[in-house]
Amino acid sequence: MTDVPLSGTTLIVGPSNVGKTRLTADALTAWLDREGTEGVVVLEFAPEVEREDRVLGGRLDRFVTPPAGVWRGVLDAHAPRATADSDAEAADLAADNARRAAELLDAAPADPRAVFVNDATIPFGTPDADPARLLDYCAGAEVAVLNALEADEIVGSDPVSRAERRTLAAFRERADHVVRLDGEA
Repeated sequence: MTDVPLSGTTLIVGPSNVGKTRLTADALTAWLDREGTEGVVVLEFAPEVEREDRVLGGRLDRFVTPPAGVWRGVLDAHAPRATADSDAEAADLAADNARRAAELLDAAPADPRAVFVNDATIPFGTPDADPARLLDYCAGAEVAVLNALEADEIVGSDPVSRAERRTLAAFRERADHVVRLDGEA
């Protein structure tokens, strides 16, 4: 598995089920082992969708249980493209994700030392999405590790996919490091 720098902002991208969440969990574990829990924030935005007896997405706690002292903001997220029957329904689900994720960011500690974000594009699947708030929050930390889907699923012309592509571009622009996982051996 690829090592993740424990300084600056790292963006981990790739298609579904290539290990983005596991790598983020590994980075969280490495930080906790080295620095402890003080100022650690976990933002959990990943939906869990089962398709053909396979879980797409998934939470960090499948790989690591954050100890007491770690602040966790967990969104019970929708998977707009995977579960909606129309572009309009997907847009409504994305808007609900955005609203509830903003509430989590409002509640997050003001001065984090380390931020770990699972499925970071989920709160920004709306046309008016502005990932600057999350990016500014992460920029104040010593380390931030964000993961996001970057795959064929977001190349469509639907509003959610367009918003996620814009968000990914903003993440890439502000990341100090980008780790691409492609699932190839």
